[in-house]
Amino acid sequence: MENLISLVNKLQRACTALGDHGEESALPTLWDSLPAIAVVGGQSSGKSSVLESVVGKDFLPRGSGIVTRRPLVLQLHRIDGDREYAEFMHQPRKRYTDFAAVRKEIADETDRETGRSKQISPVPIHLSIYSPNVVNLTLVDLPGLTKVAVEGQPDSIVQDIENMVRSYIEKPNCIILAVSPANQDLATSDAIKISREVDPKGERTFGVLTKIDLMDKGTDAVDILEGRSYRLQHPWVGVVNRSQQDINKNVDMIAARRREREYFSSTPEYKHLAPRMGSEYLAKMLSKHLEQVIKSRIPGIQSLITKTIAELETELNRLGKPIANDAGGKLYTIMEICRMFDSIYKEHLDGVRPGGEKVYHVFDNQFPVAIKRLQFDKQLSMENVRKLITEADGYQPHLIAPEQGYRRLIESCLVSIRGPAEAAVDTVHSILKDLVRKAMSETHELKQFPTLRVEVGNAAFESLDRMRDESKKNTLKLVDMECSYLTVDFFRKLPQDVEKGGNPSHSIFDRYNDTYLRRIGQTVLSYVNMVCATLRNSIPKSIVYCQVREAKRSLLDHFFTELGAREMKQLSKLLDEDPAVMGRRTNLAKRLELYRSAQSEIDAVAWSK
Repeated sequence: MENLISLVNKLQRACTALGDHGEESALPTLWDSLPAIAVVGGQSSGKSSVLESVVGKDFLPRGSGIVTRRPLVLQLHRIDGDREYAEFMHQPRKRYTDFAAVRKEIADETDRETGRSKQISPVPIHLSIYSPNVVNLTLVDLPGLTKVAVEGQPDSIVQDIENMVRSYIEKPNCIILAVSPANQDLATSDAIKISREVDPKGERTFGVLTKIDLMDKGTDAVDILEGRSYRLQHPWVGVVNRSQQDINKNVDMIAARRREREYFSSTPEYKHLAPRMGSEYLAKMLSKHLEQVIKSRIPGIQSLITKTIAELETELNRLGKPIANDAGGKLYTIMEICRMFDSIYKEHLDGVRPGGEKVYHVFDNQFPVAIKRLQFDKQLSMENVRKLITEADGYQPHLIAPEQGYRRLIESCLVSIRGPAEAAVDTVHSILKDLVRKAMSETHELKQFPTLRVEVGNAAFESLDRMRDESKKNTLKLVDMECSYLTVDFFRKLPQDVEKGGNPSHSIFDRYNDTYLRRIGQTVLSYVNMVCATLRNSIPKSIVYCQVREAKRSLLDHFFTELGAREMKQLSKLLDEDPAVMGRRTNLAKRLELYRSAQSEIDAVAWSK
């Protein structure tokens, strides 16, 4: 069982090193789940003397007013031999064999945290004492409860101390050691009052009665010690501390313990209670109880640790990996993040993620509808057909067919297709840019570095702009090609006038009548419709080739080329992570290491039992 207390001691020290003192924190806390014994009492209740009696050493600061201004986590370790020494967690390589120096270091370390302003602090001091004269036990000495602020302290100090004490003892894993003086009315005891508020049934509270030897003659504390005055689930323990005169004379603790045993065994009122009175019995009882509580809490602690490890790993994954210090590492980090972004972008286009289907919607719906909406009435009106045909003939009318007139009519119609073609290019461009924004928001690593996010976005948009310009040029070329060279076979297959029953002997000028011109308009419209059908298929191919395919293939190529020429300082600027995020990642990583270590150690102890 001693392994259990040693394990909790080790975890408490690790928690403190990480800044986990059980106060409210955005980080998961292990401290609150660890069983501990908190020593609570008012000023002058004899609290410090009880602790020194348990340890068997003079080591606590003394004085008037509030002496204990920071929690003191006192970890006692029983060792073999006759050596006795103390170690502070904040001085891991230093051993104290002079306990007067321990007292001074407690006072000095308190001042380092709080200054000499007599303020209090929730950051604990960890003190480990190794001795053959102690039992394995951990106690947390809290500042003494007070009713008035002394000179140099704010008026809020009374409530501040109460809040700190309450923050420890209200936790269900805390065992309360309530120290009350016997020479005062128990109803006015600060320790009993606050203990009753957080533990009304007395299930976690051990009552300690001090100064029994200083009670008025004719009075005794038997009713309290036997639980009749105030009942707790655990028996009361009476102790007799050294008097101020004994302290001034440096009376040995071992001698003081012997006198305490003699007092209870020789005083008629307490003789029957002597076996369970005194600081030695108190220490053994608390050690045994702490072991039992720790053993009962192990399954819950294991469950908490497992759950918290998963939460910490998830949070660390969300925050991303830490930044490398060298230029090569920084460049690799940037490239990896860009590849992640590029991969997500391709997934949108390929249908793994939503968004790419909008491009198809342009080709299957918007572009064909835009072509259908083109109005050729103006170009093919009777008046315009007659005008272009006659103008194309010049001073000499056409002999067989008005070829130049056909070409001008067809060209005037096909030019209007440029509008829908350009609109299709621009719409796809807009969709590709939206997918860039979406892919950036889904690349969690980019959120880590705002400057890199902006540069990657700008580089992607610039590439898309270049692709749009190239696509627009090639797409319009397709339209221009149709204008520059007509499909001859279409006209060869047209029925001739003779086949239609026409009379070729008619004057050439008779062919400028409305019927003839109407036929020309219909022929041109048929040809334009054929070209529209062709462009409806070829323009999407051109757009996909010049924009979508290129976006998948080389979206960040220009950025990568430029990136390779950057110096260390410029790369560092791209990885300008928020210092708060960096600090949080470091804290989470340390805490994760603590929890993993705790998991393996608790599992080892649990299996051994």
